[in-house]
Amino acid sequence: MKIEEIKKMLEATGLPVAYDHFKEQTDPPFLVYLLPESKNIIADDCVYQGKVLVRVELYTDKKDPELERKVENALVDMVWKKTEVYINSEEMFEIMYEMEVMTE
Repeated sequence: MKIEEIKKMLEATGLPVAYDHFKEQTDPPFLVYLLPESKNIIADDCVYQGKVLVRVELYTDKKDPELERKVENALVDMVWKKTEVYINSEEMFEIMYEMEVMTE
């Protein structure tokens, strides 16, 4: 899967989407996605298959299960793990979806 495909999947939610961060102040809700680390499959002392960790972060100013389902529906073809935290200093919820994706 290509990173452009992930962006298109997220854009289908209708929310603002950016890689890593927005250049300008963006009011919630919005999505940010990033590739924080590789998870390559190693064989014979070399990379046999490229794999990356993809992190999708949904930021909202209130708990919104319906919006979370919208994001989850966009990620329907992927296997993901979900975590949630409230960021006091920003007064926002961060709902994080993590998945491993094979690279081409």
